[in-house]
Amino acid sequence: MLGGHLWCLRDLGRVPRKGVYDGEPAISVRRGRKLVYTQEYLAFRGTLGMGSIVLAKGHPERKGVVERANGYLETSFMPGRSFGSIDDFNTQLGLWLEDRANVRVHAGLRQRPSERIDADLAAMLPLPPVPPDVDWTHTVRLGADHWVRVDTNDYSVHPGAIGRKVTIRRTADQVVVTCGRDEVARHDRVLAKHQTITDPAHDAARKARAQLLELPVAGPDTGVEQRDLADYDRLLGVA
Repeated sequence: MLGGHLWCLRDLGRVPRKGVYDGEPAISVRRGRKLVYTQEYLAFRGTLGMGSIVLAKGHPERKGVVERANGYLETSFMPGRSFGSIDDFNTQLGLWLEDRANVRVHAGLRQRPSERIDADLAAMLPLPPVPPDVDWTHTVRLGADHWVRVDTNDYSVHPGAIGRKVTIRRTADQVVVTCGRDEVARHDRVLAKHQTITDPAHDAARKARAQLLELPVAGPDTGVEQRDLADYDRLLGVA
C-alpha cells in the first residue's frame, strides 16, 4: 500500500501537507479510542514531512470522499479493460485521467481538476531528496527446491544459494533476491495469484547442479583430490 502511495506522489511531483485516510490497516489501527499508527507509516510520513488525518469510524459523509473516488475508478475506468502488467495498468490509467477524468467538471469542486491542479501543487511540499523505503524485505534460508514465496506466488532463485540465507525484496513491480552481496534472482512481480515463475537460467543451473551431484565420490584412501565447494559455485555462476 505504501509503495502505491509513493508512486502516486512521485507521479504528482509534490507532497500534500496532510494525507487523508479511510481506516487502512497499513496506516493505522484503533485500540479502543486510541489511534495507533504503524511503524512503517510513521517512517514513511516522517521522511516525506507530511501530516495525516485518519477518518473516524461512523462518519459516512467524510468517508465518502475516499469511497466515491474509488467507486468512480471501478465504474468508469475499469470496465472492459485488460492489463498486461503493472506498467500497462498505470499507463492506461494515466491516459484516462488526462483525457477524460481530469477534464470533466467535478460535481463537488464545480471546476475541472485540470484547471485546479496548478494551485493545489503550489500549496504542497516538495518531494524529499531521498524517498522513503517502502519495499518489503524478508530473510530466509533457501531450501532445496530453490523457490521463494512472495504473497501467493513462487519465484525461482539460483540454486547456488541453496542452504544459504537470502534476502527477498519486493518492490512495486519486481522481486529481487540477494545472497550476501550477490544478486541471485530478479523477476517482474506477478499480481496474479498462485503462479510459479522460473528464470530459464536458474532451471539450467539446477540441471547442471544435479549432474554434478551425481558424480562418483572418491573413497578415503584413493588419493583423489576432493573438489572445493567453491568450485561448484564458480561453475554455477554464483561465485
